[in-house]
Amino acid sequence: MTEVARHYTRGEGLAARIAASLQGAGKDLARITTADLGPVDEFHIRGRAATLELAPGLQLGPASKVLDLGAGLGGPARTLAETWGCHVTGIDLTPEFCRAANEISGWLGLTDRVTFVEGDATALPFEDASFDAALTFHVAMNIAAKDRLYAEARRVLKPGGRFLVYDVMQGEGGAIHYPVPWAQDAAISFVATPDQVESLLTGAGFRVLDRTDSSDESVAWFEALSARIAQSGARAVSSGMILGEGFEEMVRNQVRNLTERRIRTVSFLCEA
Repeated sequence: MTEVARHYTRGEGLAARIAASLQGAGKDLARITTADLGPVDEFHIRGRAATLELAPGLQLGPASKVLDLGAGLGGPARTLAETWGCHVTGIDLTPEFCRAANEISGWLGLTDRVTFVEGDATALPFEDASFDAALTFHVAMNIAAKDRLYAEARRVLKPGGRFLVYDVMQGEGGAIHYPVPWAQDAAISFVATPDQVESLLTGAGFRVLDRTDSSDESVAWFEALSARIAQSGARAVSSGMILGEGFEEMVRNQVRNLTERRIRTVSFLCEA
């Protein structure tokens, strides 16, 4: 297992633990929705709201074949499939994420439209021009070879296909305070500046259609989250199930890094 996969692994049976937490919170698995799962499987800043805000740029429809690079537990993939009727393939380096993602899709009756495979996003097991669109959310922070990540995304996209990147990037405020959700320390953290990412994307053959810095919205989202936790406590089902011990410190550092402009949340919409 790679160091990155090890960082995200808390033992086997992740789907079972999520199911137990949902049931403990009074949820019926037979009636569960993608929105119910959003706090744990939309594992990126601003969560499901960001997915629904950014995804229209991919111009999806029922015939679209979509690739999710670094799919995690599959929240964004399922949201896209449910909302736009498309077919989504997710790939992730962490075996337990892939197992859990496929099981969770079964709860929601989405296995005919969403599937997850274990693999390396910098060496994709797909043929050229296999997909109509692709996305990657909060993944490249763990990938040193971003040039290969973006080159592989370009290779498997059809000409004119859209590529959506939404990541945490290096800000101008100085070195990052660790631990953060994607790394305990700098050993597996490979953040790049927005300008560096844009250069890598164009170098891979993409045309950048839009670049948006959503850092202010990210700070506001964390403030609202903190206020909700203070009022009613943490949700039983949340990203803390993935991050384990130290989750609260990671979140505090994430907020500090954002407010001190040490990190930025930036999205790019590109065309192959």
